[in-house]
Amino acid sequence: LVQVNGQRRYGGPPPGWVGGPPPAGTEVFIGKLPQDVYENTLIPLFQSVGKLYEFRLMMTFSGLNRGFAYAKYGNQRDAKEAITAFHNFEVRKGCAILVYRSTEKCELSVDGLATSVSRQELETVLRRVTEGVLSVTLHVSPCQKQAQLAVLKYSSHQAAAMAKKMLTEGNVKLSGVHMRVNWLNADLKKKLQSRKKKPPSSSVPGRKCPKVPKPVPQSPVLRDPVERLHAMCRRQHLGTPLFLTKFVQATPNGWQWFWCQVVI
Repeated sequence: LVQVNGQRRYGGPPPGWVGGPPPAGTEVFIGKLPQDVYENTLIPLFQSVGKLYEFRLMMTFSGLNRGFAYAKYGNQRDAKEAITAFHNFEVRKGCAILVYRSTEKCELSVDGLATSVSRQELETVLRRVTEGVLSVTLHVSPCQKQAQLAVLKYSSHQAAAMAKKMLTEGNVKLSGVHMRVNWLNADLKKKLQSRKKKPPSSSVPGRKCPKVPKPVPQSPVLRDPVERLHAMCRRQHLGTPLFLTKFVQATPNGWQWFWCQVVI
C-alpha cells in the first residue's frame, strides 16, 4: 500500500500484472463505508468477483477512511459483477455500502477568478501544485460579476480528483480570491460551449505565450507583507503568488495548527 495526497493505493498495477491499464468503464465507486473499515477487509471482498488492477481508499489526517473508495478491475465484466454483488451489501451488521460505476470525470471548473488572471499564469500555477494538466480554458463567469471561470482538463479521473482535493483543501488563492473548485457538470459545459471562449485553450506541454509583461511601476511604501510580496512578484514578472493553507489539528488548550505554503 502506498499513501499519497490523502489516499491509500494498492496496485496500479498490482504484482504480476501483464499489459497496460484497463480501459474506461472498469472502475467502481464504493460509498457509505464505515470509517474504521480498511483494505484488509475491502480488498479480499472486491477481489472475490474479479482481479483488481487498483484499489484506492480515501483517508483523513487522523487515519480514518473518508467513507469512500474506488476499485478498478481488469475488465468491464468484473466491474459490473462487483456492482451486482456488493451494492447494498452489509460489510457489517447494519452497515450497507453503495457501489456504482465510477463516472471517471476528468474536468474541473474553477469559478471566481479575478479578471486580471491570465490563462498562462493560471496554467503555470496549476502545473506547480497539481499533476496531469492537459488543458486550461478561461470563460466569463456565468455566476459572478467581474469574474472568470476556468475549465481544467486532466489526464485521468485520479489526477483530476487529486487536483480537486489539493485546490479545495489547500485553500488556494489567486489575486487574493479563493478558488471555488467543482467537477464540471454537463449543463455548465454545454452553456460554456455555446458562448464565445476567452481566451483560447492551451494544451500541455505548454505553448509559449508571445505576450511580453508590461513593466509595473513601483508602489509607494508597502507595510503589509502580502502586499509587498505581490509588488515584488509584479516587478520581477513572476506572476501572482499562490497561497496554500491546510488545517492540521486543534489542541486541547484551544490552539489550532495550520500548514502553509507560498508558491511563486
